Amino acid sequence: MPSHLFADRPAQPPEPGTVDALISQTRRLRGDVDAVRRDSPADEDDPQNRWQRALCDLAVSQLDDLGAHLGQLKAGLPAEQAADSPAAYAVPAPRAAGSLLSRVGSAEWDLLTDEVHWSDELFQIFGRPLESGPMSLDELPSLVFAEDQTLLQSMVTDCLIDGKPIDGEFRIVRSDGRVRTVHMTGEPVLDTDGCTASMWAVLRDVSELRRSERAVRESRDSLQRHRQIEHTERRVAVELQEAVLPPWRGSLRFAHGGPAPLDVAGHYLPAASTGLIGGDWYDALALPDGDALLTVGDLTGHGVAATSSMAMLLGALRGMAVAGIRPGALMGHLNQLLETSVQPALGSAMCCRYDPASQVLTWSQAGHPAPLLFRGGAVRALARPEGVLLGATTGAAYEEAETRLLPGDLLVLHTDGLTRTAGAHHDAGTGRLMALAPRLAEARDAQDCVRSVIEEFGEGPREDDACVMVVRVGG
Repeated sequence: MPSHLFADRPAQPPEPGTVDALISQTRRLRGDVDAVRRDSPADEDDPQNRWQRALCDLAVSQLDDLGAHLGQLKAGLPAEQAADSPAAYAVPAPRAAGSLLSRVGSAEWDLLTDEVHWSDELFQIFGRPLESGPMSLDELPSLVFAEDQTLLQSMVTDCLIDGKPIDGEFRIVRSDGRVRTVHMTGEPVLDTDGCTASMWAVLRDVSELRRSERAVRESRDSLQRHRQIEHTERRVAVELQEAVLPPWRGSLRFAHGGPAPLDVAGHYLPAASTGLIGGDWYDALALPDGDALLTVGDLTGHGVAATSSMAMLLGALRGMAVAGIRPGALMGHLNQLLETSVQPALGSAMCCRYDPASQVLTWSQAGHPAPLLFRGGAVRALARPEGVLLGATTGAAYEEAETRLLPGDLLVLHTDGLTRTAGAHHDAGTGRLMALAPRLAEARDAQDCVRSVIEEFGEGPREDDACVMVVRVGG
């Protein structure tokens, strides 16, 4: 706010070219912000989208006000008209209640003559008919909220007595019952003796601006709460997953009771784009009869719900395998369990049981990618037995298949998130996995094989989380 204005000091109009350039810049910027607002997703359920749209609305509102102020600055004061001029008696076109120019008004209170001058816009802001005339400084508090009257009186007193500028906000209740927030700025006008002759003020209806700012704050707070919840859920999901998945790191040897023991290693990869924790799992377990359980699977969804369902399913799978239930029947029980779960979901899974004495792998699957068998420099996918997704239908039956493994064989078990990437067909990812045959053949152990797979797929634009488990047959 500049220093106190003197009554005899003329105002200096701005240069027209400078104001025109500012108006053009404001219009361009307003158009750019409006384009961003139109292009932003209109998803009211997403806290981040609500926050972004609220910010755009606030920016557009402020740029609209800036453009209106610059327009007034360019127009300058209206020219004085002769009293007998027809234009003097013309009724001006009414401005819309929500137009920009109707949100800014001015007033001057003359302390020497008690005259009060209000602009037409100020009458609109206060909802006061023109024929009722302007309000004096003593009458003004009658429209102001009781809680804000002290503030207004203090600002006016400081201005008139101490010569302090006015800059503050208060709420008014119009005659139509509408509540508006008004921002008031002003200064005393001093006479030649340095005494206060009058007080002028510019009053601006900032109700919509404050509403937009409140919307930004609320949407920002909602977004922060949403992110805190996401962070907490992710931490819980990670802890639950780490508690359920195999605790071993590196290679693990199974089925020592036969001529072809197994060297097993596995790894979990979170989604590359979001880092979300899903319901993928892998597991290898030595069974009481000397066999080895090998399993991978994937439940739909992400977060705590998916990992808790995965924990339930994997716990049931381990228990039934230890009890001696064969892979096909085991899949049927898992399907029934998922159907009756409190949190319904779909899942794909593969369950393998390896007999080290006969070197036979018996396996069953539920809508899951088949294991890849690397043997003698060649690679092929094993023929899948029939089996629908877990939780898809009641009373589903799951067939079994058998494959005899030979020393030197390598099996790669994985979930479909490993080979399914954005913009690429699933078969292309499977082809990349098969093309790793030379590198896998040279690997020292199963852990080295897993490391090669991660180097190939770990940094790609993977849409979903994934698991991979490599089983190497010894001799």
